[in-house]
Amino acid sequence: MIKHTLLLAARRALSSPGLRFFSGGEIIGDVSEWAGSPHLTQQASLYVHWPYCLRRCSYCNFNKYIPRENNNSIMTDCLQRETETLLQLSQVSSITSIFFGGGTPSLAHPSTIAAILETVSRQVNLSDEAEVTLEVNPTPAGKSKLEDFCRAGVNRFSIGVQSLQDDDLKILGRDHSSHHALQTIEEAQRLCPGRVSVDVMFGRPKQNVKSWENELSELLRVCDDHVSLYQLTLERGTQLFKQVQQGEATVPAEDVTAEMYQSARRTLHQHGFLQYEVSNFARNNAVSHHNMSYWKGRQYIGVGPGAHGRFVLLGEGGVVREARTQTLEPDMWIREVRQWGHGTRRRIQLGHLELLEEVLVMGMRMIEGINHKHWELFVQLGLHEVFGKSTDVQELLQSGQLILMTEVWRCPGMDWVYWTAYCQLTGGNWKHKSSRGNKGTTELMDNTEDLHPTIRNLNRACNF
Repeated sequence: MIKHTLLLAARRALSSPGLRFFSGGEIIGDVSEWAGSPHLTQQASLYVHWPYCLRRCSYCNFNKYIPRENNNSIMTDCLQRETETLLQLSQVSSITSIFFGGGTPSLAHPSTIAAILETVSRQVNLSDEAEVTLEVNPTPAGKSKLEDFCRAGVNRFSIGVQSLQDDDLKILGRDHSSHHALQTIEEAQRLCPGRVSVDVMFGRPKQNVKSWENELSELLRVCDDHVSLYQLTLERGTQLFKQVQQGEATVPAEDVTAEMYQSARRTLHQHGFLQYEVSNFARNNAVSHHNMSYWKGRQYIGVGPGAHGRFVLLGEGGVVREARTQTLEPDMWIREVRQWGHGTRRRIQLGHLELLEEVLVMGMRMIEGINHKHWELFVQLGLHEVFGKSTDVQELLQSGQLILMTEVWRCPGMDWVYWTAYCQLTGGNWKHKSSRGNKGTTELMDNTEDLHPTIRNLNRACNF
């Protein structure tokens, strides 16, 4: 309800006649005359999608394919070419972070990673300190390549542990064991100490609160400084969805999964982790800078089958951010990249209202909320100009459900109840689909087709 109220207030404010935008307290013109700051168009994150997996997990409906043949060389060439093309089409001069997701990107050859990083460095500035993350499936094959990935330029690993219970891993259709996962975590920490994230899933079939607490405690004895929690979401068309529908498997009730989430938050806090987003926890300041760039609404370029991006095109005057969707199916995407230099399936210009809505939806996921500086990066309109006149917002402030502190908006508690209520209230005004595509991203729209899949850590803990 909180996000719903804020969005309604924002819509009313932006529809007001004569609305004027502010920067640093000074009026800079009407909405139609707004121009973004140069540094906002010149910096971006890069997401690279590797679409292949050796098998399909029982819960997965992500954009992934079982390869019919080894086409690592072809995929490498096309990823390089599309990276080069999209960087040239943008105003970006500096890439601040890179995330290799999938699919199973650890199936790629380390030379593929090195080639893409080299392509980026030829086109734009890529700092030696830039965060370069690779998702890893914790199998023996994945573990054996970690050192080579580091030599290729990877400096952070995100390990898909999902569970430390072997029976549960079989139910989920995973191709690793708990022993493999623990070995992979150990090796990754040896190579990238302080820069290893683990993904763990709760709300699994037959799971209860006590078993979840024991499992999490075991994980915390060996994990590094970043943990992502996902609630299992039953996706239509998956094997697990069918099993639950037919009564062959059962998942915990909503009140049980809610207790699992709250218990995990307490346990992680006791082990020195700070929650910085609904489903992400870090200690020693080991936050995911790539994901933070999504949640703060910054530019990103998506490369590979099914990837999504948001950036300002070169020659557009710095005023229009464009949402891009790449062709889903790898073979067709390869043909398009070879012919045109990129496999963009859809392009949509985002108006000020769409940008405002995204800042709200993404920003309120973070513990820090939306501060005045963060807000001004996108719509150049003070927080009070948008929300100050809304009686509904004032009621939320008075009840303590929304906090305004030194021009910072945030929701206390980061409870998924807010998100569930929000989704129910907004109905068809926006859609949110699950994908391992771009981590931390969402697509807002008004009665249009779904454009923008999101990664697991936007929906698992929130049960979208």
